[in-house]
Amino acid sequence: MDTAEANANESETLRDETAAEAPEVAEHDRLTTLEADLAEAKAAVLYAQAETQNVRRRAEREAADARTYAATAFARDVLSVADNLSRALTTIPAELREDDKFKGLVVGLEATGREIDSVFSRHGITKIVAMGEALDPNRHQAMMEIPSADAEPGTVVQEIQSGYMIKDRLLRPALVGVAKKPD
Repeated sequence: MDTAEANANESETLRDETAAEAPEVAEHDRLTTLEADLAEAKAAVLYAQAETQNVRRRAEREAADARTYAATAFARDVLSVADNLSRALTTIPAELREDDKFKGLVVGLEATGREIDSVFSRHGITKIVAMGEALDPNRHQAMMEIPSADAEPGTVVQEIQSGYMIKDRLLRPALVGVAKKPD
């Protein structure tokens, strides 16, 4: 029985040691869980702050674009007026330009053309240079090919309608004729 009694004492001692360690182990597990929860909450807060900052930046960029390009549709409509005025001025014969009866009308039309150009300039609307340039599909729209021995193939040799940019965006492509090798 001494052996049985010794085993019983040993079991009891082991049980007492385990019971004494159990609160420490439970407290350690609880602390580990709380630290993991805290790290997860910090990560969630940082993610939410980053997302909020991205939304704010996107909204600011969209507002700036809206201010910059708000007049795009109106500008396209006014371009046709400017085109018609320019066509009218180019069709006035030289003898009528010198005639005293029409001189005031011509001067007024030319002043109106300059004012339209000034307004376009103030609002960031610029004419696209096309003549002599290589065809750029981002700014030019080729309407025809013209045989030419003088110009490199793909070079703009005729401008049918002027193109315009508003700031860094295309407002209207230039309608052009492009050189090709002669037949």
